[in-house]
Amino acid sequence: MNNYFDYAASTPVSTPVLKAIEFWSNDNFANPSASHKDGVNASKAIQKTREVIANKLGAMPSEIIFTSGASESNNLAIKGVAFQHLESKGHIITSSIEHKCILNTCSYLEKLGFEVTYLQPTSDGIIKPDSLYAAIQNNTILITIHHINNELGTIQTIEEFGAIAFDNNIPFHTDAAQSFCKVDIDVDDMDIDMLSLSGHKIYGPKGVGALYVRDARNSGLVPLIHGGGQENGLRGGTSPTPLIIGLGAAVNHFPKTKSEQHQEFERIIRNYSVVRNGGNSLLDTTWNITFDSDSEVNKFFSEHPWLVSQGSACNAMSNTPSHVLTAIGLNESEARRTYRISLPPYHGT
Repeated sequence: MNNYFDYAASTPVSTPVLKAIEFWSNDNFANPSASHKDGVNASKAIQKTREVIANKLGAMPSEIIFTSGASESNNLAIKGVAFQHLESKGHIITSSIEHKCILNTCSYLEKLGFEVTYLQPTSDGIIKPDSLYAAIQNNTILITIHHINNELGTIQTIEEFGAIAFDNNIPFHTDAAQSFCKVDIDVDDMDIDMLSLSGHKIYGPKGVGALYVRDARNSGLVPLIHGGGQENGLRGGTSPTPLIIGLGAAVNHFPKTKSEQHQEFERIIRNYSVVRNGGNSLLDTTWNITFDSDSEVNKFFSEHPWLVSQGSACNAMSNTPSHVLTAIGLNESEARRTYRISLPPYHGT
């Protein structure tokens, strides 16, 4: 049995994606901004991928901005709005259990004079819509809350967050790196103004992602990277055709059924004393579990030397308990007995 159980951190690149990358790396490697035939063909292929992602989200192709991944997309969304208010500053609402790139971006903006409210979760990792509504101020310029928590797998009610943001005329951004392709998303039905996604979470290549921006051409978003006018002027730099086409192939070939690893895992985990964190609304491929004792941890990993995470991959360099686990009320001992086991993703959860 495959001993890799860290798919929420990164997935393997699927065969159709590899083939797409190879073709656009070797057979047609032209700059997609070039005016000759090969350049035009590369540009058309990128446009087709833009359409694939837009269709997946219920968006327009012109609203899809390609980036290097979800971290860049998150930075562009948050800073892109904040930098419109550099003189007057303003208030941003997020949660205390966001991905580190969201929290560190907000912390940076606080140093520039912006005010940030960090909503606290319940013990199940749920952000309550009432707490969001209560946090809104007259100068709130942005709400940014994730769709599915990267450590717990908890699914947030972002359609309710979007409705609150819409009613108060506040832009709403969501980090969908853990939900894109895995659950249905419609940016209009959910009142989402910006959405971040990543390729390597869905069997695509590392180094590519996208940001959906409602009415991107007229959004007023301030770019982080200035260049030759690529991506509606919101993200400069030569478009990485192989990575972008690979992202499109990953979306088109994303699995619709569970792998055998799911059934094997569920059979095995029943033999151990664990508590699954995150409540009832969970992505079934992400299991955040706390073992009831150190001996149970040692027993499990001696019998199953699986590759898993304690917290998220972005917390792996730290020797302190995950900020997510601390926020939902776990003490240090419980947090150190807690692991994220993530299974091969598929659509249908």
